[in-house]
Amino acid sequence: MSEVKAGIKEVAAAQMKKELDQFKVGDTVKVHFKIVEGKNERIQVYEGLVIAMKNAQIGKTFTVRKNSYGVGVERIFPIHSPRIAKVELVRPGKVRRAKLYYIRGKIGKAAKIKELIIKKQKQPKRVAEPPQG
Repeated sequence: MSEVKAGIKEVAAAQMKKELDQFKVGDTVKVHFKIVEGKNERIQVYEGLVIAMKNAQIGKTFTVRKNSYGVGVERIFPIHSPRIAKVELVRPGKVRRAKLYYIRGKIGKAAKIKELIIKKQKQPKRVAEPPQG
């Protein structure tokens, strides 16, 4: 039985992505998702707010919510899926919760998340060198 578990772990480790996109709950993201239509393959962009993340090794997922023509639409994406081309951070959010399910009940301006303002790193001041003579 332990051989089976070891085999499953090897397969899971092979399918996991090495480099993950850096985003968290509360961020607005653009998910570039590959869609197969017959023989054609194209990339569709899904932009919305990350309202939840579930962490389960290979089964790690995140939920993105957007408003489409006044109707709230949510989609769950597996992070390690080969169909996700990339996740692009549009706007970092400032939240104090791990799950933002309360956003489902809000409409309009009440459904907005504050933007996280990141301070730029200060560069060391250059001291003017005295003239050499």
